Amino acid sequence: MLSLIVFLPLAAAAVLAASTGVPDRVARWAWLAVTVAELGLVGAAVAAYETPPAGGLAFEERARWIPSVGSSYHVGVDGLSLPLLALTAVVFCACAVYALREQRRPRVQAALFCFLQSVCLGVFVAQDLILFFLFFDLSIVGMYAVIAGWGHGDAGRSALKFFLYTFLGSLALLLGFIGLYLAAEPNTFDIPELVAAAPLADDPVVGGLVLGAILLGLAVKTPTVPFHTWLPPAHTDAPAIGSAVLAAVLLKLGTYGFVRIAMPMLPGAWRAWAWVVITIGVVSVLYGALVALAQTDVKRMIAYTSVNHMGYVVLGVGAAGLAGDAAAREVAVTGAVTQMVSHGLITGALFLLAGVLQDRRGSYEMAEYGGLAAPAPRFAALFAIGAFASLGLPGFSGFVAEFQVFAGAIGTAAAVAVALPGILITAALFLRAIQRLLTGPTGGRSVDFPDLRVREAAPVGGLLVLALLIGVVPWPLLDLITPGSAAVVDLVSR
Repeated sequence: MLSLIVFLPLAAAAVLAASTGVPDRVARWAWLAVTVAELGLVGAAVAAYETPPAGGLAFEERARWIPSVGSSYHVGVDGLSLPLLALTAVVFCACAVYALREQRRPRVQAALFCFLQSVCLGVFVAQDLILFFLFFDLSIVGMYAVIAGWGHGDAGRSALKFFLYTFLGSLALLLGFIGLYLAAEPNTFDIPELVAAAPLADDPVVGGLVLGAILLGLAVKTPTVPFHTWLPPAHTDAPAIGSAVLAAVLLKLGTYGFVRIAMPMLPGAWRAWAWVVITIGVVSVLYGALVALAQTDVKRMIAYTSVNHMGYVVLGVGAAGLAGDAAAREVAVTGAVTQMVSHGLITGALFLLAGVLQDRRGSYEMAEYGGLAAPAPRFAALFAIGAFASLGLPGFSGFVAEFQVFAGAIGTAAAVAVALPGILITAALFLRAIQRLLTGPTGGRSVDFPDLRVREAAPVGGLLVLALLIGVVPWPLLDLITPGSAAVVDLVSR
């Protein structure tokens, strides 16, 4: 089943790329049909999922691939990866609906996004480091093409900066993977085998160096301060659906690597570096929020809130490496994984809404709008809901995630409370954005602003409904994540 989920979009991408005579309308609807089919397949996987024993996998598949280096085609999922698989299917489906009126090379765009969906899904199911790296690197190529081909402003420069930064990070990641491979006896790239063996547990120096390389690669992709500088221009110049996929899915490839690879494979080094990871998380939370507060461009503001929100994830996983209450550390990791899903839903919706401003008036500058609530009540309502969800209002998924991150992290180390003002700053910046864009007399670019069309409102509304659903009834998601979080905390504590 997992191979079908991963490679169905890739097969569709190949067909769309080769079918040069396909009308634009057919290409757009074919893309949507593929994403709906993917949604159905992932939904069936979630319905059939039964929590495997600790260290086990569901829907596992294995085949010979590169036996000479101990690498195989090995895929499987657990409670840490299945929610992200579902998030990927939902976000790409929302983007396919949003792009139903796309006029710029829709067939090629549909093929490219199908390719991108395959490689993102591949990262979340990969149980072999080479397979993980292959999909991880291909996602960089796909997003580079999205920004360069369908972006605006200085898209070429932003795409190049994105590629060089994240590709450099992936090289550091590969160096870390080679270190793990060489340390394992017998040499292998198989993730479950490396997790079980923890090959550098007795070598703190080499273990620390390998963890440093892996952390560098994942921190660039996440991104955390100071490796975040590629993010604002990439988001600003990317098309709306490119920004949505970049924020909702691609940033999670980095944070997912923490819980899938860095923490369970290098438990001793993770514990030794835990305060470094926590410090990076705290700085990312506060710096991301403060810089977002200073922005006048709404898309750059949302981009910097991603640095802030990813800081919560780093904070939660860092707390797992401290000595202390195991239950609190488990709550922190559960909150971190929940935050990955929550951020994907909410920020994906906000970037689609920001894209509406660019499509209608060609500007993201908040000062050039005002009083949008009068001519565009649907836009105003959804933007306000997205803003309140992103600032962590109770009743939305963001509150469930952030509450758990802070409850678990502070329960482990009280000093982590220094990051709490980040929540207040985030609330202030979103309330200010609501005031600037939506309230007051209608003026500037807001005059005669066309309200959201169905193909714009439906995907944004769908993402926000899911964020609300998780906020009101979080237990199904938490029941899925918690066993995986407990297993990671146990592994880090070895």
